[in-house]
Amino acid sequence: MAKRMNPIVDFVFKRIFGTEENKDLLLSFLNATLKPEEGNQLKEIMLVDPHINADQVGDKASILDVRAKTKTGEQINIEVQLHNKYDIEKRSLYYWAKMFEGQLSEGEPYRNLKKTITISIMDFSYLPSKSYHSVFRLREDTENFVLTDNLEIHFLELPKLGFEHQETSDLLVKWLLFLKAESEAKLEELAMSEPTIRKAVNVLEFLNQDAEARRLYEMREKALKDEANMIQGAKEEKAMEIAREMLAEGDSAARVAKLTKLPLEEIEKLKKQLH
Repeated sequence: MAKRMNPIVDFVFKRIFGTEENKDLLLSFLNATLKPEEGNQLKEIMLVDPHINADQVGDKASILDVRAKTKTGEQINIEVQLHNKYDIEKRSLYYWAKMFEGQLSEGEPYRNLKKTITISIMDFSYLPSKSYHSVFRLREDTENFVLTDNLEIHFLELPKLGFEHQETSDLLVKWLLFLKAESEAKLEELAMSEPTIRKAVNVLEFLNQDAEARRLYEMREKALKDEANMIQGAKEEKAMEIAREMLAEGDSAARVAKLTKLPLEEIEKLKKQLH
């Protein structure tokens, strides 16, 4: 039996949440994330660019967005990030700004601008907060009032879901545990507890058995692995550059190894090369 597809891989994520036939799953996830007041839950959503073409699978290094618009015109963008490429906060703000600005045609009044929301789901820890769900808005520093609700940025960090979150009634936690997909048993448990997650598990099982979907998934997975190797290589090269500078300034090999996180034996070899 082929290895189960990872739902946090952007290609799979889009097939689960970014298609017309699965808009109920997207609505469930959005209501769980945005937590609107009782009676204000999203009941309708319009997908923007809902299709993936085969030649797009390798186009982006780490994400394929799910973009949507509510009945009242609010813009929503969901991104999945497997690898930390740094500056995530700037990347999220950039995408938010492009979506916000893109609403107006020339000559339209600013009052026509609608709330814009970016949700980043990350398979790594990034923010200093211990919480798996961080929400950012424009607030005044001293009195803490909101300037406008037009900006809303969410970060969902999967590694911050711990053992204490395994037994929960919180729908967002259930969705995030689904995305982690740690075991078949856990997926089945989540599916038994929530109808929309049951449907998502069924979609995932269908994709697992579809030969064309498997081919595209493996292409995407290879591209992501290549990207991860490039990121790791760049990090190591930067660490070696710092190590050379520190050794040249007289720092001990032990201190250089501690600060750069490089193996001590590698620093010792580098030290000999420099002398």
